[in-house]
Amino acid sequence: MNLLERLNQDMKNAMKNKEKDRLSVIRMVKSSLQNEKYKLGRELTDDDSLTVLNRELKQRKDSLHEFEKANREDLASKLRDEITVLEDYMPEQLSEEEVSQIVQETITEVGVSTKGDMGKVMGAIMPKVKGKADGGLVNRLVQQHLS
Repeated sequence: MNLLERLNQDMKNAMKNKEKDRLSVIRMVKSSLQNEKYKLGRELTDDDSLTVLNRELKQRKDSLHEFEKANREDLASKLRDEITVLEDYMPEQLSEEEVSQIVQETITEVGVSTKGDMGKVMGAIMPKVKGKADGGLVNRLVQQHLS
């Protein structure tokens, strides 16, 4: 079952169970996927769908951080709920050790050793861990391994 089929099924279940917040997030994701489809002018691949999900999740995490800084617990709580729903559709996340292993292997593959080559390493790693690891974690581990 692809993401859109799963979203449609979950949307029906959320309507039946009167889960307004979950339904709202699912509709938002479907809308974002539809917008991306029109923007690209073709059907979305699983990779495209994952990119949209990542973008939505990152936006909410960034907003959550800002709301917490501003002591807006009412808004932060709502975003935490949205993040939980979005994470249900994300692939299983890699552990820090697994990401570290991938970073080490990629550094060896690319053949770099200085922080100046960090862009090359990040460019090679991110497609491998797309949707499975946070970019901030990958960035931090690459910096550690290159220092």
